[in-house]
Amino acid sequence: MKIVCLGGGPAGLYFSIIAKKADPSCDITVIERNSPDNTFGWGVVFSDKTMAGFRDADPETHAAITDAFRHWDDIDVHFKGRTITSGGHGFCGIARITLLQILQRRAAQLGVHLRFETEVTDPDDYTADYDLVVASDGVSSITRKKYESVFKPNIQRRSNRFIWLGSTTKLDAFTFDFKQTEWGWFNLHAYRFDENWSTMIVEVPERTWRGAGMDKMELSQSIAMCEEMFKDRLEGSALVSNARHLKGSDAWMVFQHVLCESWHHKNIVLIGDAAHTAHFSIGSGTKLAMEDALALARVLFSHRGHIGGALARYQEEREVEALKLQSAARNRMEWFEHVDRHVHLEPEQFTYNLLTGSQRIGHANLKLRDPEYVEGVERWFAERSGIDHALPPMFTPFTLRGVSLKNRVIVSPMATYMACDGMPNDFHLVHFGARAMGGAAMVFTEMTCVSPEARITPNCLGMWNDEQLRAWMRVVDYVHTQSDAKFAIQLGHSGRKGSTRRPWEGNDQPLATGNWPLVSASALPYIDGLSSTPREASNDDMNRILEEFVAATKRADEAGFDWLELHCAHGYLLSSFISPLTNHRTDEYGGTLFKRCRYPLEVFEAMREAWPAGKPMSVRISANDWVPGGLTPEDATIVARLFKAAGADVIDCSSGQVSKAERPVYGRMFQVPLSDRIRSDANVSTIAVGNIYEGDQVNTIIASGRADLCAVARPHLADPAWTLHEAAKQGFSDVWWPHPYFLGKLQLERNLARAAQQAADV
Repeated sequence: MKIVCLGGGPAGLYFSIIAKKADPSCDITVIERNSPDNTFGWGVVFSDKTMAGFRDADPETHAAITDAFRHWDDIDVHFKGRTITSGGHGFCGIARITLLQILQRRAAQLGVHLRFETEVTDPDDYTADYDLVVASDGVSSITRKKYESVFKPNIQRRSNRFIWLGSTTKLDAFTFDFKQTEWGWFNLHAYRFDENWSTMIVEVPERTWRGAGMDKMELSQSIAMCEEMFKDRLEGSALVSNARHLKGSDAWMVFQHVLCESWHHKNIVLIGDAAHTAHFSIGSGTKLAMEDALALARVLFSHRGHIGGALARYQEEREVEALKLQSAARNRMEWFEHVDRHVHLEPEQFTYNLLTGSQRIGHANLKLRDPEYVEGVERWFAERSGIDHALPPMFTPFTLRGVSLKNRVIVSPMATYMACDGMPNDFHLVHFGARAMGGAAMVFTEMTCVSPEARITPNCLGMWNDEQLRAWMRVVDYVHTQSDAKFAIQLGHSGRKGSTRRPWEGNDQPLATGNWPLVSASALPYIDGLSSTPREASNDDMNRILEEFVAATKRADEAGFDWLELHCAHGYLLSSFISPLTNHRTDEYGGTLFKRCRYPLEVFEAMREAWPAGKPMSVRISANDWVPGGLTPEDATIVARLFKAAGADVIDCSSGQVSKAERPVYGRMFQVPLSDRIRSDANVSTIAVGNIYEGDQVNTIIASGRADLCAVARPHLADPAWTLHEAAKQGFSDVWWPHPYFLGKLQLERNLARAAQQAADV
């Protein structure tokens, strides 16, 4: 097989090594535009886990890298005059030029043909003469540009500027430093990569960079400014640039976030930055590229004679991992793009927030790496809640107005569709009662409707008459007498999403018979051609519905609920006023975001006046419609501020379900960044929701300050005692259990301790 690699960076060179090892008869050529000793950048970072993979693939390359790298375990974060250290991270740094020279020597030793100082202008110059063309030509890939219509790259120009510098400062840890200036915050990412040199990457938001005048400076001037800014880290050493070919401000780069829809075409395949990029703050760009090379070589020689099948298999395998790492890198990248969102935090929480910013590392993982550091975080966080000893953050108390919650876990509002005429029954007594006894600090009702016409289905719960009130009092009394949990009610109106069947009978399908007329902000059906078209709410409709919300609020107080939430999310009536996708009104309740929020705010203010001052109120919003032209996270921050000004204590940060055209970016804890943003930018307490399913995730979210409470939904459907079981898993025994179940607590803790010891022995 004849193979050519267009690009002699780590991706192309490493592929040539692994492929040549797999089949020494292969004729492999690597073409590189630069000379062997010319590269841009300073150091490269690999984790211990990545190095283990390199050892298995090619021990000779691994040994050469190991002999040349600089290893460290600690991360130092310098912020507001403090230095906080977290250990156990296990990384190594190596000079990029050294890595390239190691790969060059190994490739040549194996018989790979290396052609330097050769410009590639068209990949088609090679497709006829070679069986496989490996496009390892980097972020500015000529190959990707040539076949852009096939590869379909999504390329985003990010908002920060960064410059890649070196220094003879001998750092002993991976170092982050944050400096506040009159123009804004500057960030330093630094690490030592050999005996004498360290990489120094200075990153800054574009607006701050321009405010400081760096866009008009000569390169030497901006470097001198950075030297002065980070002189405490440099310890007298100078900052050096090796961007000899760049002038003035051109050395300050903008990160290009790249992901291709397709990675192969005919006998051409993309690897490394040509196919995808990962932000330097997570240190995974070169890792991703070299792991691409490993995967491509493996599938290529397991599909001999079937290059098309091998390339398809390569993308299938690597795309999943690339997306995971890109997601983590995107989270960390956005953290640095909006560093000013976090600088109000105290150094302890700021550091923890940074370390967990990728959402790949959580509380338990940090504890495994550095138990002493995590114990310090737990003690610091507990002290803020009036507790004098360390404990898992999810089990710290939280108080608002006159209500104190014993921990930070709440049971989400989850529709069960088991009522008749809006009446709570024995099912609801068992359902809510079991979860209240399961350790959560508070249990939410499902969306409880303020009128018969406000229901989603005929089987939704209601609070529009006194008979329902009396039935609710029975459930509330059980929760309060048989548990120490608080009980919250969520009130809402289905709007255009009403008069449908239960999900298991036909999700979003209109009723076969007995449909009722719908009302919404505008006369737009939820699903074109299927859903009934609602009428646009008139002033009389709006006045009547507001009165229904107030009447339900008063009944909720009389029933004894501790907390009230107004549902303004998921495309229901009040949400339909807020979103531009569903509000096309031309009166005072449509148009600008402030006008669209007017009616939901009127409803909330009337409810707040009717609800006791000593009891909290929250508002659930869809903080992202996930549709172009819909509500954005920027809009959601404004919505949160408006509700806070109207008296809301907490914003419950959900998203989507407003339009069937939505395209959410799913993943674990995928909505937590929305909570983080609103909590910081609107300075309001928040509830995080969305694919939170482990106690470790709750600990991480709460300790990092991304939310004040976590709403856990489906895990509580599967396990009513989810919170108690999570406490036992974490070895936290100081938690309330129902007295009749106490022996079960002891048995569970013994079983988990035994299993942990057995795992440790293995």
